[in-house]
Amino acid sequence: INVNVIPKTKVIPLGNLIGVKLYTSGVLVVGMSEIEGDNNHKYKPYLNSGIEEGDMIVEMNNKKIENTDELVDVVSKSNGQEIQIKYVRDKEVITTSIAPVKNESNEYKLGLWVRDAAAGVGTLTFYEPTTGSFAALGHGIVDIDTGGILNIANGELVTSKLISIQKGEKNNPGEIKGSIDSGVTIGEIEKNTNFGVFGLVSNRGNLDLKKSKEYDVALRSEIKTGEAEIICELEEGKKETYKIEIEKIYTSNNYDNKSMLIKIIDERLLEKTGGIIQGMSGAPIIQNGKFIGAITNVLVSDPTTGYAIFGDLMIKQMRTVQ
Repeated sequence: INVNVIPKTKVIPLGNLIGVKLYTSGVLVVGMSEIEGDNNHKYKPYLNSGIEEGDMIVEMNNKKIENTDELVDVVSKSNGQEIQIKYVRDKEVITTSIAPVKNESNEYKLGLWVRDAAAGVGTLTFYEPTTGSFAALGHGIVDIDTGGILNIANGELVTSKLISIQKGEKNNPGEIKGSIDSGVTIGEIEKNTNFGVFGLVSNRGNLDLKKSKEYDVALRSEIKTGEAEIICELEEGKKETYKIEIEKIYTSNNYDNKSMLIKIIDERLLEKTGGIIQGMSGAPIIQNGKFIGAITNVLVSDPTTGYAIFGDLMIKQMRTVQ
């Protein structure tokens, strides 16, 4: 028997379209390629180093590496001499070395493709007034190349401007396109997990909380199949509620964010989006006057149908941020 009990909690479900900026705790290796040397021969400097896609380079020649600029600087100043490298894989710190190769442009290269940040748009799920914490997305930010959850040092939650909506169709997921270039910081992201991104709000003024209402977080036993509603922003600065149907509830699920199978039934929403689209992840779900969870996934074969995560799973993850 799985027993899931959380202290009685009140949150303010939001549904704002937001931007997410994440910065890695080091430099993420996302690919590798041959280097054509200044002698026209091809080299793989990384070949026997043990480094793989998904590894995080954190130190080079005893210097802490926090971004790609710092990595490039060390490599450029190496004059081809072997560089001592520390990288992290599955929380284990590993030491290796690579001798950079001078390419035809007289630049020293390791043959590694790296990244130190990621950004995107999604939906802010809720704000908890008693702690000042927030939860968003209902799923983690993954690296587009490695497919793994991005291991972050920190991040920012910012306002986003809605640009356009691409309607979803069968086998062709839709998308909310937004701009975060001029976004104002709402809070600091402290954790990126399989159950969402979490952190603390630093600028409540950009959440428009005066028009929002507090709800109790429902226990799983209180969630029923049948009608519910979601909150999301599909017009600039305008949030609305839309009807959905909860078709299945996976009460004992604690291992992923597919807690409920849901279906969009609101004709207004279907007209606007065709169903669940990218950017709607994190849209809060209300049923019988309680917050029960958030949208997380869409079925590619049927954009009207997807999955949602239990609210208590997001609360538990949020508590670990404190």
